[in-house]
Amino acid sequence: MITSETTRNVLNFILFQIGWFACVAYPHLLGPLLVLVFLAIHFALVSQNRFTELQFIGLGTVAGALLDGLWFRLGVLDDGTGAVLITPPWLVAIWAIFMTTLSHSLNWMSRKVWLAFVFAPVAGPFAYWSASKIGIVELPQLAPSLIALAIGWLVIFPLLLFVRKSLYPELA
Repeated sequence: MITSETTRNVLNFILFQIGWFACVAYPHLLGPLLVLVFLAIHFALVSQNRFTELQFIGLGTVAGALLDGLWFRLGVLDDGTGAVLITPPWLVAIWAIFMTTLSHSLNWMSRKVWLAFVFAPVAGPFAYWSASKIGIVELPQLAPSLIALAIGWLVIFPLLLFVRKSLYPELA
């Protein structure tokens, strides 16, 4: 385990960025498999409360995957096939690697709650828009899709920070 908080946060940030890109560039198998490797590295080198953080990551991954599934069903997102029955594995993997950042490289945001309400409705939709430019997901009606994503992220991101602080205080 790495003892320097700064080094842990930098490694966490790098693993998230590479994991996100791997999932949108190689969604079928390689991206999600790389995220599993990155999660193992995260738990070996970054996490200081492995079991508690695993629970939090699991909870947030399920919540995020359900939200993405809802967006697919409502037509906010589209995978190009029109036949999404479950949230695609590459998106579930992104939620898992993203959840690691809430206790590490994005932990600073929980110190000033208002930042989550400013950051989330911009950064969340930007990630989906970026993925759409790579061609892995579609935003069928750009403006309504971005608005729906912004509202969703405005709710889920602060909620995840609240859940972490309330149910998993040792991660804060």
